[in-house]
Amino acid sequence: MRKSFEGLYGLVRDRLLGDPLSGHVFLFANGRRNRLKLLFFDGSGLWVCAKRLEKGCFRWPEVEAGRTKVNLTHEELALLLGGIDLSRVQRRRWYRRVPGEEPQAAHFLA
Repeated sequence: MRKSFEGLYGLVRDRLLGDPLSGHVFLFANGRRNRLKLLFFDGSGLWVCAKRLEKGCFRWPEVEAGRTKVNLTHEELALLLGGIDLSRVQRRRWYRRVPGEEPQAAHFLA
């Protein structure tokens, strides 16, 4: 976890094929999963935040074979940062409006 602004910016752009200036939050973990770094652009500059656990590790979500990234909702991010194992959490059917679609289009998460 030695990377800072430029290193994390490069990872987002080159490896994740994302836009570091999009306003999305990008989260990185070390191999032992006891340290996290977060990269975020707020419109005027980049934020890099870090957290180191004194004991234990973060339970990172499972990644499908061949994929390099996992998309999390803001609720899932909060659970992950709070020490909750996302593989043991059960989703309920829930309405969520998808940006860019008409308001009457309902999407339910299974």
